[in-house]
Amino acid sequence: MAGAPAFARTASEPATASAPSAKKPAHASARHGAGRAAHPAAAAHASARPIAAPRAAEEAVNVVASHHTSHGAETSVTRAMLESQVAGTNILKAVGQLPGVSFSSSDPLGLDTWGTSVYVRGFFQDSIGMTLDGVPLNDQTYVSVNGINVADAWISDDIQGVEVSQGAGGVDLPGNSSLGGTMRFHTTDPKDKMGAKASQVFGSYGSLRTYVRADSGALNASGTKFYVAYQRSDERKYDAATPGFMQTVNAKFVQPIGHDSRITASFNWNDAAVWGYADKSLSILRNAGWRTESWAPDYRGGYNASEYTYVNSGLVNYTGPGTYNVGGTNLIFPAGTSPTIPASWALTDQGAETAFYDAGQATQDYLGHINADLALTDRLRWNTVLYGAAFNGNATYGAPTTPSPGTGAPLSEEVWQPSYQRFGFTSAFIWQIGHHTINVGGWYENNSQRADLFWYNEPVYGQGAPLQTVGPYTTYGPAFQQGYGFKWNTNTFQFHVMDSWRPVDGLTVTYGFRSVLQTTAGGAYYGNVDAGYGTGVGADAGLPNGSMTSSAAFLPAVNLDYHFGRGHEVYFDFAENMRPFMVAPSGGSVSPWAVSSQDTFKQLQHSLPNERDFSYVAGYRYTSRKIQASIDGYHSDAYNRLISASVGSLNNPVTSVVNSKHAVMWGMDASLTLQPFEGLARGLAWTNSISYNHFTYADHVNICPLDGDCDIKGTKMVAYPSVMYKTSLSYEYKGASAHFDVNYYGKRYFSYMNDTHIAPYWMANLGAKYRFGNLSVLKNVTLAFEVYNLFNQKYVAMMGENGFPIGGQSGDGGDYQSLERGAVREYFGTISAEY
Repeated sequence: MAGAPAFARTASEPATASAPSAKKPAHASARHGAGRAAHPAAAAHASARPIAAPRAAEEAVNVVASHHTSHGAETSVTRAMLESQVAGTNILKAVGQLPGVSFSSSDPLGLDTWGTSVYVRGFFQDSIGMTLDGVPLNDQTYVSVNGINVADAWISDDIQGVEVSQGAGGVDLPGNSSLGGTMRFHTTDPKDKMGAKASQVFGSYGSLRTYVRADSGALNASGTKFYVAYQRSDERKYDAATPGFMQTVNAKFVQPIGHDSRITASFNWNDAAVWGYADKSLSILRNAGWRTESWAPDYRGGYNASEYTYVNSGLVNYTGPGTYNVGGTNLIFPAGTSPTIPASWALTDQGAETAFYDAGQATQDYLGHINADLALTDRLRWNTVLYGAAFNGNATYGAPTTPSPGTGAPLSEEVWQPSYQRFGFTSAFIWQIGHHTINVGGWYENNSQRADLFWYNEPVYGQGAPLQTVGPYTTYGPAFQQGYGFKWNTNTFQFHVMDSWRPVDGLTVTYGFRSVLQTTAGGAYYGNVDAGYGTGVGADAGLPNGSMTSSAAFLPAVNLDYHFGRGHEVYFDFAENMRPFMVAPSGGSVSPWAVSSQDTFKQLQHSLPNERDFSYVAGYRYTSRKIQASIDGYHSDAYNRLISASVGSLNNPVTSVVNSKHAVMWGMDASLTLQPFEGLARGLAWTNSISYNHFTYADHVNICPLDGDCDIKGTKMVAYPSVMYKTSLSYEYKGASAHFDVNYYGKRYFSYMNDTHIAPYWMANLGAKYRFGNLSVLKNVTLAFEVYNLFNQKYVAMMGENGFPIGGQSGDGGDYQSLERGAVREYFGTISAEY
């Protein structure tokens, strides 16, 4: 028998997000909320393998047909694999070709992070440890105040490779999101010879992407060198005139010291202005169609739909163009407009809110670091990284039911403004003694975080240009209303000790532990009950404010890796991990600060446990020139994982944040690469992999936020397919190469009660490349052609961007406006050359 929601037992009221008034689209998770639903379970985990960030020049790996090499539960994705993608593509898409990894995006290049997701054996991107040259990237979710998405952190052309651990990932990896696997990204080094490189991409619907890089070459006898690169992407939609734009500058400096030491420094600036795709539901896909999109730049259509919401709800008795008073605000319904929506929208559960006028984001990211990698003796190294990062974001959508009092328009622009400033350092000593490599070190970070919500005036139709989703927002005056304001300060400490022991030839035993302490202080400094936030009166909203501490003195990890015979390998991993409490404002995020009142928050301060995961991996691998084969199995127990579920509409959601108590997951991955031929067919290779994942909640927990019995025991995880199959046929001969990739994604559950799901689908991509070599003064001239979604498959890419429906007795029908369609077939051509 299911009981009350687990959070509700700790307080006098259920720990739900605000249930805002109907006039105001108050959804911190809807479209641009502060956080994301927690995504259940997995088996990959951080552990004790001592992997120092390799220098790009030292990454000499054997490039096989699949362009990745493996040892233990770790896979190294090489530059060759990254170059098989369209230039400028989100690097996580290449990682998504690995067994057990699921990557999806609403656009072909993965630039819109709102519609982009990656899972590693069931762990979502907010639970995967990631670093770039040793700098912790942390949470990868949309406009997170806890980290930077790798797509915004460095230009993909300048990333040398990535080490992906689906098992033990290294207790030395700094980061507070390392519940699942780990990814260590490494940037390319400056070249020893002065030169330049440029590439130009031409894509469907007028998409363009330009990249240029200049290398200084070695400037003196010591080898001082640097490079500066710039990229500009202008990605056009297949179903609307609104674009996705991104530009990035990155630079790297290297100063060798002696024969085996060096100092490096880097800087990255990223500027994105993206009009996002409209969120969809099963009802919208079924009744309004797959190409249902936001109105922009058609302001009249968005204005008509906004007028319709007032007329249809009975707030306005429409008699023709004129001025109507609603709640003390005069709304202008001008000539040339009418309260209408497309006929198909009336058939959906969302009605006039099937799509809004616009939605998107304007963000700026900054990231810099200095690294000293010093050989103190021939057996002792000292590696230290100092870094700083900053983020300023504006995430928006046209709110159809919140009027603009400054102009009289019936709609306004709702803008979330998250930001952070992170500063920290890592430092470690690596000592080789006998058959042991001992790694002792630590990490510290201070993060000053902020999240605010404002509304800005839109113009009356015909009396000025509408605001753009990417700004500026003050064209028609300053913000007329604030929903909430939150400020936090987070300090994180991590200490690790590990030893890599080689007792006999072929056997490596790595064991160690890490200790974690994270304290966050702060919370709401403002809350507007009239806007739907809090439980008090006016600005005295009673939203959460206070400190919480997460600590774990001993998180152990063990890895055994044994090579025997010719090409045979077996391995085993175990790790325990803890998730510190993350910050997010009210409204549907998996955070203690996301609950609706200070009283509930105080109860959680004393009763809420941290999530703990215990994960195991065991596997076998065989490697030769003609065959690469591997199979492994994994198991994970997740305790006290928080989940967020939503009912209602995006403009009036009721969201519960619930402790799932216990979940169990097990699965397996198997892969086989064949390259059996010699001669002209030597470059022909065929790679196949299959993955199976079985995740279920193991405790009786009722997740219905209001009434009903929604017991999740025995239900499977949402959004991640139980079965994935991937196959790739590739051929290389001299300067020519081609590949044909097909991926199968099995059924993905949409509701927590598993009564709705997204159907399985196949996705195919085709590509060809020819390297002309040197032409006159140009070197490495290359022409590439790629087809995305070759068979024009209709499929759902992102799921749960606004939270997941509950289903069952919750009354939501297992549906919610929280799906993103994947892109149609698109073509890309690339020309590149060096000088």
